[in-house]
Amino acid sequence: MGSIMLSEMLTQILIPVCAVIGIVFSLFQWYVVSQVKVAPDSARQSNNSNKNGFNDSLIEEEEGINDHNTVLKCAEIQNAISEGATSFLYTEYQYVGIFMVGFAVLIFLFLGSVEGFSTKLQPCTYNVDKMCKSALANATFSTISFVLGAVTSVISGFLGMKIATYANARTTLEARKGVGKAFIVAFRSGAVMGFLLAANGLLVLYITINVFKIYYGDDWEGLFEAITGYGLGGSSMALFGRVAGGIYTKAADVGADLVGKVERNIPEDDPRNPAVIADNVGDNVGDIAGMGSDLFGSYAESSCAALVVASISSFGINHEFTAMCYPLLISSVGILVCLLTTLFATDFFEIKLVNQIEPALKNQLIISTALMTVGIAIVSWVALPSSFTIFNFGVQKVVKNWELFFCVAIGLWAGLVIGFVTEYYTSNAYSPVQDVADSCRTGAATNVIFGLALGYKSVIIPIFAIAVSIFVSFSLAAMYGIAVAALGMLSTIATGLAIDAYGPISDNAGGIAEMAGMSHRIRERTDALDAAGNTTAAIGKGFAIGSAALVSLALFGAFVSRAAISSVDVLTPKVFIGLLVGAMLPYWFSAMTMKSVGTAALSMVEEVRRQFNTIPGLMEGTAKPDYANCVKISTDASIKEMIPPGALVMLTPLIVGTFFGVETLSGVLAGSLVSGVQIAISASNTGGAWDNAKKYIEAGVSEHAKSLGPKGSDPHKAAVIGDTIGDPLKDTSGPSLNILIKLMAVESLVFAPFFAKHGGLIFKLF
Repeated sequence: MGSIMLSEMLTQILIPVCAVIGIVFSLFQWYVVSQVKVAPDSARQSNNSNKNGFNDSLIEEEEGINDHNTVLKCAEIQNAISEGATSFLYTEYQYVGIFMVGFAVLIFLFLGSVEGFSTKLQPCTYNVDKMCKSALANATFSTISFVLGAVTSVISGFLGMKIATYANARTTLEARKGVGKAFIVAFRSGAVMGFLLAANGLLVLYITINVFKIYYGDDWEGLFEAITGYGLGGSSMALFGRVAGGIYTKAADVGADLVGKVERNIPEDDPRNPAVIADNVGDNVGDIAGMGSDLFGSYAESSCAALVVASISSFGINHEFTAMCYPLLISSVGILVCLLTTLFATDFFEIKLVNQIEPALKNQLIISTALMTVGIAIVSWVALPSSFTIFNFGVQKVVKNWELFFCVAIGLWAGLVIGFVTEYYTSNAYSPVQDVADSCRTGAATNVIFGLALGYKSVIIPIFAIAVSIFVSFSLAAMYGIAVAALGMLSTIATGLAIDAYGPISDNAGGIAEMAGMSHRIRERTDALDAAGNTTAAIGKGFAIGSAALVSLALFGAFVSRAAISSVDVLTPKVFIGLLVGAMLPYWFSAMTMKSVGTAALSMVEEVRRQFNTIPGLMEGTAKPDYANCVKISTDASIKEMIPPGALVMLTPLIVGTFFGVETLSGVLAGSLVSGVQIAISASNTGGAWDNAKKYIEAGVSEHAKSLGPKGSDPHKAAVIGDTIGDPLKDTSGPSLNILIKLMAVESLVFAPFFAKHGGLIFKLF
């Protein structure tokens, strides 16, 4: 089979060292950001500093007057946003903590009861001649790894939110020196989140495997089956974070836009708008904390799916630790590659003009993908034997190390394709969004029709990219190939998250500039940063959905193997009814989340109207609105409304597996995957296109855009209505759907031993 060049000892050193390098780099970036002081003294010093020498009119140093008050206002607004976000997350985590404890007990009871809580050794699932650890041990360790995954996911989201709220005002203040300075602060802050999350996820998983190995010894099948709980914990927290954060941010956003822009004709982020603080808080709890937990869940699940399949392949059978850790080594190299890529944006090249921002962010994706391809080739060469076998539904398939390289690489490049297709359909630099903007001439109805059509059309190329990835990966290395293809797509997660987090930080910076009454030039700079961030956020969502499709298919394959299903035949009634129900679930879930946003937004609109009508001097700017009441409405609504969609996703596999059995559950998983991916892509891109069509009209850069504007014109009002319809699509339902398809698959895999032994109660009765 050929020997492995990388020794086990070097592997044991390399993985934690790369994770620690990632953590140290993120702390360094945080330190650099912290040097921008949110204090009046820094403002005076910056006023006396030399000009940065740029010629572009947007990059001139601000000759601001009354700097002292401006900085104090920025600090005050930053504190309000930070307090609102922290308060919301604490409240959310209290409820989620109760769920986590309850579900951990459920995992222990279900898995422990497989063999009647016996502590005796049992025959291994895939090799009955060998004895493996007891079902009670599997239940105990699965529960521990579930809790570890959940806690890591929560910490990832919380740390991301803290750095984002720490950086927003600093980005605003740096915008006085030029758009380049502001860009670097926002991007460095995003990098803090990206590297912390990637490194923490890798380090906790690595430590967990090594600690569990002390007990499991040679029983790698049982060890890596127990590790799947890590992915389940990560994704279950992500679901609640995404749904609650999405409801929070969109309730505030819709309320602020409908009353502020459409009815009162005041600018976005105007301090007179009572919902403006809640809107800015929402950017952090939805787009930062939610996205962080979501991508952590994807990373954990793709790693777990690959490890489970590898443990019953030659890597696990022959106890080849280095080859077994191939998924972790890819992630380790990914951290180093992303570190080098980040330096291109922060140190090697300086942004001097507004039109350099978006190319700089896109170059991050291209550079990281190109460098990572080389990294994957090196890892595949040194960490894998030249030939080995991979478990393929009951038989061992012979695979070469170069074939596995192609599996990871095709996932990596498919992610880039999906990202750029998403950009084409959601950026206002291209014709699809410009056509949507043009349709606003005849009102909101045509805007909605064009936007929906764009969303449906944008599904085509990403689905072909995913389909090609699946076909090639499966042909080369069976289900393991699909799992590592998903890991390939997520291997540059640190860069992807840095770009993703950059968007909400820039958005907040613009809001703070407006609320602090800073000059029009400053707002132009922050708007330029925000516009680039909008497009990159859409690219990030494309990555998340594409990787979710591959991850859930890999988990589905692992579930089918673990549940001992010989084949999934869609002509069997048991499977077909599952397919139908599974395909329906994303619609049910989307209906719940969109209705929740609508209900919360209704309360918000009524509250904002009430304040405008009852607080004397509010429109004139002589009275202050009650921001806290709007924050409370968003918090209460999101916490209350996150429970039903969460329960739908978490309980479906348990109910179907227990009462209808593993065959019907396999149909449900396949159906939800097929329909969920399509809805998620179309919803995210439709919402993104409507948002950028509105921004296209507001910016008025081209002659075409000027003919549709200015702000407050009928086409602009039609665009605002489209944007508010798209808000729950792109920031609540769409992003949450990719968690639905992953979470149901990983939950089914964790509970597979119970379903295989005791499931299908209804069919057993008849």
